[in-house]
Amino acid sequence: MPQHGEIISNEILKDSYRKVVFYVPDIAAKTQPGQFVHVKIANLRDRILRRPFSICNVTPDGMLTVVYKVVGSGTEILAELPPGTVCDLMGPLGNPFTIGDDDELPVIVAGGYGSAATYLLAQRSPAKGILLLGARSSDDLILTEEFKSAGFEVRIATNDGSVGHHGLVTELVADVMRENPKRKMRFYGCGPFGMLMALGKMLTRGGMDGELSLDHLMCCGVGACFACVVKVKDESNADGWRYARTCKEGPVFQAHKVYYPEEN
Repeated sequence: MPQHGEIISNEILKDSYRKVVFYVPDIAAKTQPGQFVHVKIANLRDRILRRPFSICNVTPDGMLTVVYKVVGSGTEILAELPPGTVCDLMGPLGNPFTIGDDDELPVIVAGGYGSAATYLLAQRSPAKGILLLGARSSDDLILTEEFKSAGFEVRIATNDGSVGHHGLVTELVADVMRENPKRKMRFYGCGPFGMLMALGKMLTRGGMDGELSLDHLMCCGVGACFACVVKVKDESNADGWRYARTCKEGPVFQAHKVYYPEEN
């Protein structure tokens, strides 16, 4: 059921990235890392579809934080909404990440503002691990200090070499594996689809598993319209795969269950 969520603050985080905080205690109390909310943005007039946003953080007093980038008409209008505005929120939706044990090293591989969707995971992880954060340039790096405050080591890769490793964030994964040959690790991925496919193949080929947040463009957000599907393995199907709804069966999938066409 949709719930009213009052905007408490709606501020610039960095450049075109913004942070909006809703007061929505019922949703905040149920939220697990990796889930999302489907928001009907106030004042969108004829554009009636809700927008899905990953949940960045929740607090015991009912606050729910979403980090978003202004990229289109929906987020442009959201960015203009002042405190006190009430939006309709559905959530928490989707399957969450699995929180590891305290003897496992959590390794979060995030691209762009995938760091926002995994911040609550870092906060709730009993063992503090490593964030591998990739971005096009330093302009797209967000929440690095927040992850450090949560006890995570932060390693950065940028496409233009402006910060950290000059290259792709997946290139840092091999370093972590090599440095921890006997350590039990749990990998998590969130970011651009191509990055997640590369990470998933790396993990499965290396005999390791992880969880990937494969969120896609969504319409209904509750599994009715089949607009947000991805391919997952299904040996009962002649093609070896089937479509899975990221809003309902995901957005978090086990890496070894995702279908990688190049393997067949």
